[in-house]
Order: sequence, then structure tokens, then C-alpha cells
Amino acid sequence: MLNSFIRKIKLALSDPQIRFRILFLVGALAVFRLLASVPIPGVDRAALAAFFSNNQFFGLLNIFSGGGLSSLSVVMLGVGPYITASIIMQLGTIIFPQVKQAYFEEGEAGRAKFIAWSRLLTIPIAIAQAVGFLFLLESQGVIVHLGTVAFITNIILVAAGSMLLMWLGELVTEFGIGNGVSLIILAGILASVPSSISQALFTATAASIPTYLVFVALALLMIYAVVVVSDAERSIPIAYARAVRGAAMSQGAATYLPIRLLQAGVIPIIFALSLLLLPQMVLSMLGAAHISFAASAALWYTALLSNPWQYGSVYFILVVLFTYFYTAVTFEPHRVAENLQKTGAFVPGVRPGRETEEYIGNVVNRITFPGACFLGFIAVSPSIIQGLTGVTTIVLGGTALLIAVQVALDLANKIDAQVSLREY
Repeated sequence: MLNSFIRKIKLALSDPQIRFRILFLVGALAVFRLLASVPIPGVDRAALAAFFSNNQFFGLLNIFSGGGLSSLSVVMLGVGPYITASIIMQLGTIIFPQVKQAYFEEGEAGRAKFIAWSRLLTIPIAIAQAVGFLFLLESQGVIVHLGTVAFITNIILVAAGSMLLMWLGELVTEFGIGNGVSLIILAGILASVPSSISQALFTATAASIPTYLVFVALALLMIYAVVVVSDAERSIPIAYARAVRGAAMSQGAATYLPIRLLQAGVIPIIFALSLLLLPQMVLSMLGAAHISFAASAALWYTALLSNPWQYGSVYFILVVLFTYFYTAVTFEPHRVAENLQKTGAFVPGVRPGRETEEYIGNVVNRITFPGACFLGFIAVSPSIIQGLTGVTTIVLGGTALLIAVQVALDLANKIDAQVSLREY
């Protein structure tokens, strides 16, 4: 197996097209990390460090910004607005028939139209998130008061940085290997690991060393669990009717319909984070407008997010609910049953049509529950560890592990597919 792995690496590096894709990916990620080190004007470094050390929620948002939020760089929003726009567009497939028709029925032209709408929606979302973040950070003293012109300049810089990352991610998807948006998030996660390890070692004491060793063991166990669950699926057997050709009768082929345990991937986590972030942004904007109740409500909400048990409970419930919701949006048993019936396929022992739809729907609902609970547990694992141990210098949280492992597996599969294509 090791020899096969080494052979595939040599083949990937020797093939000009694969080598170009890998080098393009590396170059694009280098540009991203360069942009992530360019801060916006007026940042108070000491106040910024104190703000992130006392707020796990914004530390988690820093993961999805690709690490740009922790330094308040020009790409501090990362690809978050584009991801939010994509989620809203996918929810629009339920509400608006035109969006549903473009996404499901118009093929590649419809998908291109869907992506174009997502890009346009990203612009107002990026501006709104930039305004909310900057108001909040200015009220916390992280950004000094620079005046109206400088504030508007920062909004333009931050929104433009998010749009630039969206464009860069799409270039990686087209000319590189793997999903560009996911790889940008992965690059931010990996870039934060060395500083987190050095901080943990610097603050470690003799009494806390066993705690860190336990955490390392838990991290390895979580990585193994994520790898196993990411590939887990429930296979529904599918058979095809016998074909009669003249006097000959051929036996129908048999296959299976794979239903993944993590059907929604990490989208429910991103959606839950967006919903948790929305009240804080709205309250900070209302507080900046000197509305009386907003300041006290913002303090209460910040205290809620700072408590690991309260924040973890709300976060877990939202992740589970959104897992069911997103699975219902993206996986339609009615469409699957209809396609099976059109191609002459059926589930053995189940009548085609409505009974097949109900059977597939019941299978999806049953396997979504353990997948949703696993996703929620992985998401709140840092809160559980912090609540039990009081250790806040966690090197890599469960959400970051889940994203890193899934993106790394997807990248490895894409490279392996490119190599296999060249072999044949």
C-alpha cells in the first residue's frame, strides 16, 4: 500500500497538468495568507488579543474566516458571506419555483445561473456583516474611533476582501484541485495550529500537562471518528426489471442507493453559527445608534455566548435542527423515487411510487438522527472540555477537526481521481 501511495505521488508530480493544478492551488493559498496578514486601519492589538481570548464564539468564527478575523485583516470575513449566500439560495429552492427550476431542472446552464445569483447576493451580505463586525469591535475598543470616512473605508476594504476571496476560491475550483472555498478555510485552520500550540506550551504548567495529554488523545480519537463517520453510508438495494429482447430474457442488473450518514456535511454548523452571530450584529448596530435597550441586551447576549455550557447547549440544538432541515432541503425522496421508477428500477420488496418514497424518507430520517447528534457533539466538544477543565487554550476544536478532515479527504480523493485518469 505504501509503494502504491509513493507511486501515485511520483505520477502526480511528473504529470504536467496535475503539477500545474497543484502549483496553482499552492500559489492561490499563498496569496490568501498574504492578504490575511494585512490589517485594516485602527486596530488595537492588545484589545484584540484580549477580546478573542475571552470569547470562544468569535474564535470559532475565526475558523470560517480562514484565520483573517483574528488579525482583523482585509479578508477578516473570509468566505463567510459567500457561504451564507449559497445557503440562502439553497433555501430559496423551497420558497421560489424559479430558483428550484434553475438548480434542479436546467442542468449546467441552471447551475451557472444559480452560482451567478449567489455571487450577487454575496455583495449585500458582505457589506452588512462588515458593518455589524466593525460596529461591534469599535464598541469593544478593539478598533479605535476613526471617524465616518475611515469607517466607510474599512467597510469597503472588508467587503472587497471577502469578494476577492470568493473569486480566488472559484479560480482554485476551476484551475486547481478540490473545492476552493473549503481549501481556503482549511488553510486558515492549518495556519493557526503553530501559534495555538506555542501558546498552549507557553501557558502550560506541571499540573496542566496531564490535561493537555488527555486532550491530544481525544483529538486523535475525534480525527478517527470523523474519518469513519464521513465515509459511513446506508446502502439501499436497487434492482432493475428484467429486459425482454425477442425470445431472450436478460436478468436485470442490481446496484444500491448510498445514503450518507453526514448527508448535510458541515453546512448545519455554518448555518448555526450564522444564526448565533445575527443577534449580536443587530444589537451592536442598534447600540451604536444609541437605542436604549440594545446595550443591555448586547451585554446579556455576549455573556450567554461566553458561558461554555449555555452556548454549547444552544449550539448543539441548532446544529441538530439544521441538519434535519438541510437534509430535507437537499435530499428529496419524492424525486429519487420518481427517477427510480422512470428508469425501471425498484427497491426489492417495496412497491414503486409512493411506497418507495416513504421507505427512502424513513431511512433518511433514521440515519440523520445519529449523524446530527455526532455533528452536534463534534461542534460543542470544545465547550464541554472548557467547561470541565477550564482550559481555554484548545489547539484545535471539534468543528475545525471536522472541516479539516473532510476537506483533506476530499482533496486526497480528487488528486487520486486525477492520477487514476492519467493511468488509464
